[in-house]
Amino acid sequence: MEYRKVGKWGLKISELSIGSWITFGNQLDLETSKALIKAAVNNGINFFDTAEAYANGIAESMLGEVLKAYRRSDIVVSTKIFWGGNGPNDRGLSRKHLLEGTWASLKRLQMDYVDLIYCHRPDPEVPMEEVVLTMDQIVRNGLALYWGTSEWSAEELERAHQTAKQLNCIPPVVEQPQYNMLVRERVEKEYAPIYEKYGMGLTTFSPLASGLLTGKYIKGIPENSRLARYEWLRKRFEETGLFSQATFEKLEKLQKISLQLGCTLSQLAIAWCLKNPHVSSVILGVSKMEQFEENIKAVEVKEKLTDDVMAEIEKILA
Repeated sequence: MEYRKVGKWGLKISELSIGSWITFGNQLDLETSKALIKAAVNNGINFFDTAEAYANGIAESMLGEVLKAYRRSDIVVSTKIFWGGNGPNDRGLSRKHLLEGTWASLKRLQMDYVDLIYCHRPDPEVPMEEVVLTMDQIVRNGLALYWGTSEWSAEELERAHQTAKQLNCIPPVVEQPQYNMLVRERVEKEYAPIYEKYGMGLTTFSPLASGLLTGKYIKGIPENSRLARYEWLRKRFEETGLFSQATFEKLEKLQKISLQLGCTLSQLAIAWCLKNPHVSSVILGVSKMEQFEENIKAVEVKEKLTDDVMAEIEKILA
């Protein structure tokens, strides 16, 4: 397992990490979660990601309960604040919700601090100076060690950094976007100036595009799959054009490459994400031990992705 710096900053996290969206509290019970995290730690993973919104806070509670068994300094934990409830001040990035959401998350996690805390989405209703000043306070008060953003535009990130500079505040150090073979534009093009200018790192999610890049949907939607369980997710894929014949044709070609390399399509897709030097960690969303055991081997496949193989993959994806 490789440990990568978060951008230019000193924090080092495992190149693969464990996320808890749709898994902890929905598909995984406490005992299964303990087994999964034990396997992750034994394989060198030190980074675990959650959010106040995941399973309405249950994911944080479960993660906190499991991680009590580990020395705090050995693990890196992140959470995200935006969707805390249904009240008018229970969501968004107001000073009130950022602070109250952070306190509530720490209580559920049974921790004094998290290593990383994200503004889970941008909030156009809140002035950038309010967001930056509050995140600065959260870090300076030791509730989090670093702060970042998730799914912000490059323009919003630029404004956050400029505001932090003007107010002499701690800037965001990391962004958490979706990134995979089928969703690339933001990470590879839109954010390009941000990496060099501000030294931000990336903790990317959905490396398998919610299962599309496993190849299991090529011949239809299997029962108990994510697209079978979550209609909103299937509709989103259909609206964006990802769930299409053109995509399936690409997947069949990618499967041939994976066979040549002696790996699965899932392992190839995760390893491809790891080849991007701006990616600090790829967050895995696994609901079964077999999935974890398959996905973790992507670190070995990464070494097989030579320039020639990457060029061949690029021809297919383009």
